[in-house]
Amino acid sequence: MALDIWLIYLLASIGLSLTPGPNSLLALTHGALYGARRTLYTIVGGVFGFSALIALAMFGLSALLHTSASLLQVLKWVGGAYLLWLGIQLWRSPAMRLELAEGTTRLGNRGLFRQGFLSAMANPKVLLFYGAFLPQFIDPQRGLAMQFVIMAATFASVEFVVEYLLARLAFRVRPWLAKGGRGFNRCCGTLFALIGVALPLGR
Repeated sequence: MALDIWLIYLLASIGLSLTPGPNSLLALTHGALYGARRTLYTIVGGVFGFSALIALAMFGLSALLHTSASLLQVLKWVGGAYLLWLGIQLWRSPAMRLELAEGTTRLGNRGLFRQGFLSAMANPKVLLFYGAFLPQFIDPQRGLAMQFVIMAATFASVEFVVEYLLARLAFRVRPWLAKGGRGFNRCCGTLFALIGVALPLGR
């Protein structure tokens, strides 16, 4: 994977990880309930789930590319349109409000891991997103297996750091989400829209 493409992928992964979603909500909630150290089990579970979804998306793309290499360009345009649509939806979305439910059942470490993993795996939109996101960075002239390892490791590392910071700053982040979350959503939405438009044209 070329360095310039990886740097763009890294930036996009950071934007994706910062976007409010089920796993970031879970990291915030568990950070407030259990503390950052125990929330590591939740975060690691989510990272395993995301890595599995990236693997599914990459294997599906690999099968398509073995059928026809020209499909990659089609996938880039379709994926770019989907990312643009996601950016518009995120731009229009309201600020995320996080409320801790009273009487929440306390979970053991296995339960925290399981919730993180299932939260990542149970959202079909995540697999659809990766199906649109990953083709923008694939180089068909290079080995897909190594590209998968690089992409999965990069995103897993970014996701881990972002969710851990959310868990540590849970009580500080919650009020900010209610006040400035809409502007933040617009920034992330703009980033997705730019990726959706620029990458298919640039490659």
